[in-house]
Amino acid sequence: MVTMQECRGALDKLSDNLANANPDVRSAAALDRSLSCHITDLDVTFAGRLKNGRIDVTDTVQGPPRDKAQIRLAMTGDDLVAMVDGSLNFAKAWASGRVRLEASFLDLLRLRALL
Repeated sequence: MVTMQECRGALDKLSDNLANANPDVRSAAALDRSLSCHITDLDVTFAGRLKNGRIDVTDTVQGPPRDKAQIRLAMTGDDLVAMVDGSLNFAKAWASGRVRLEASFLDLLRLRALL
């Protein structure tokens, strides 16, 4: 099982990957939305914003998200780290239920380029 610090590092690396991605991916992530990522096995939530193609984590809370973010993710810490390092495909993990993603229909349409 990964640590909270490893999960935070994975989110930082994901933010860097989005910022340095090809223009199609960057434009898909160029939303300004509140974001939460609940790490189910650690029962911790990273909250912040997806803005200008970067993830800015502004708060870490114990338990599930306190507020309903516009984009909500939930997964184990191992799955987060595996997705960011490329050993777990996000679309397959989402389709199998290992990763939960909740957002408005329009945001899901924009984010599909990231899948």
